[in-house]
Amino acid sequence: MLVTGAAGFIGFHLAARLLGAGAVVHGLDNLNTYYDVGLKRARLAQIGPHERFAFSHLDITDYDGLRALLADFRPDCVVHLAAQAGVRHSLDHPRAYVSANLDGFLGVLEACRAHPVRHLIYASSSSVYGANSKVPFQEDDPVVAPLSLYGATKRANELMAQTYAHLYGIACSGVRFFTVYGPWGRPDMACYAFTKAILEGRTIDVFNHGRMQRDFTYIDDVTEALVRLVELPPRAGADGAASAAPHIIYNIGNHTPIELERFIAAIEAALGCKADKRYLPMQPGDVPATWADVERLSRATGFAPMTTIEDGVAKFVAWYRTYHGTP
Repeated sequence: MLVTGAAGFIGFHLAARLLGAGAVVHGLDNLNTYYDVGLKRARLAQIGPHERFAFSHLDITDYDGLRALLADFRPDCVVHLAAQAGVRHSLDHPRAYVSANLDGFLGVLEACRAHPVRHLIYASSSSVYGANSKVPFQEDDPVVAPLSLYGATKRANELMAQTYAHLYGIACSGVRFFTVYGPWGRPDMACYAFTKAILEGRTIDVFNHGRMQRDFTYIDDVTEALVRLVELPPRAGADGAASAAPHIIYNIGNHTPIELERFIAAIEAALGCKADKRYLPMQPGDVPATWADVERLSRATGFAPMTTIEDGVAKFVAWYRTYHGTP
């Protein structure tokens, strides 16, 4: 199994889960400085000593290096999670998204074309739904109005995968993640940022005056879904597959939109202290609500995410206190 972005939040958890299930895992990551590299290295330190884990410090835009890795390791499945993440960051650093999310994904597709794999699973995002006002979001909804460059690159990934599935028969599954959170999470995400600010006595910014809803999805639910999907490469013409190509898209969300105020209240309860909130207008590129329809995922895998926001946030806060040594 090859996992790209193995030092990232989801990639690390997936690698650990696969290793625990007896798989041989090769991870790669470029360890970029989008956020604290120390956190990425700390994640790798948790799985690095495992005898069935190997790691390559490699950028997915290094076409030759990536193809050489697949030629040497010969994975039967690739889970491609490496990407430039973040909706707001894409407003100021658009070239990073073109490089990592478009050029990098092309490198992954070309490597899988040169050295065929049984299944390519790749990360998309709920951001592809953009201005879609129909809820819950379903995989077959038109996704033609992304509100951020990040969302646009992820939709482009889906179209690229569809093309390679059609032309070269690469079995591809795209997974649209909905606001993933949990232990070892990214510092730029709300759960981490709010927890840190509250503990430091700083004000937190609450956008759209608190009238936001997110389909928060706990990390263990995400990895469970991914592990089950590994064994389910799509067949051409199968239920949910796009046209005659072996390509399918799944929502991975908790199918329960949570109000931002309830999310903050869960953090306050876990911390035992109140947040100082500053209410602000909606930010450019943001959407007021996300809500995943996970019927397709449930039919295929027999599983649907179900962790409550209170339980998930409590587990995150417990990890945060331990990792940062915060009483």
